[in-house]
Amino acid sequence: MLAILFVCSANQCRSPMAEVLFEALLEARGEREEWRVESAGVWAYGGASATTNAQLAMQARGLDLSGHASQPAERTLLKQFDVIVVMEGEHKSVLQSANPDLADRIFTIRELVGQPGDFNDPVGGSLEVYEAAASELDNLLDNSFSKVEELIE
Repeated sequence: MLAILFVCSANQCRSPMAEVLFEALLEARGEREEWRVESAGVWAYGGASATTNAQLAMQARGLDLSGHASQPAERTLLKQFDVIVVMEGEHKSVLQSANPDLADRIFTIRELVGQPGDFNDPVGGSLEVYEAAASELDNLLDNSFSKVEELIE
């Protein structure tokens, strides 16, 4: 089974949205059963729900985040994944520093499509901000799919 972990700061906005968007992408490709997809947060505590606007933005796309529970990006979890996709350079630095043996598995989402920079956090933003973030995430995930497959093989 192929395994991908999406990581952001608190595991309440970006990474849970990326998780369900990637699952939908896999479903559309007929590959959902071949993958393990999860999300976590560098500074997350366990059990927090996705933000209301993250849930609403996904609901508008027919996706469900209502049962999401945050989890910290701890070493025992990280070791279980082939590719770890983070939202910011700081996430990458923190995880690589704490887990140097896993450094070659950790990539920023923009890095996967050859773009510099971070994927900004919509936390505290309006529903429109979240919907724009969801659209951009969806595009980045779609455009990075072949790169992710290449990294896992």
